[in-house]
Amino acid sequence: MANNAIPNPLERRHLIERELAPEAALRIAEAYLAADRAWDAIGFLEKAGARERLAALREDATRAGDAFLVREISRALGEEPGAERWRAVAAAASASGKERFATEALRQAARTEG
Repeated sequence: MANNAIPNPLERRHLIERELAPEAALRIAEAYLAADRAWDAIGFLEKAGARERLAALREDATRAGDAFLVREISRALGEEPGAERWRAVAAAASASGKERFATEALRQAARTEG
């Protein structure tokens, strides 16, 4: 794999499953992010211990109204999003016409509150 290349799916699986130096994991994650593939970057950011980068990515996902991406990044961080974050995701999703995402975020906010 070239330094900045995105691995093919099989290679990606092998890289996620084995030990990988944090620097290498971060390099791969950044390549995925540069290609607008946040979902694929999450596992590598987690392996790299890049909590600040994951938190920033979660902020981006919140502003984009992507409830499912927020949930996955929060899982990688080991944190449960609070009702306030879920309401922010719902508002952003609604404003973008992403009704399924808004519905999921509202469901998660209600679950978190009660």
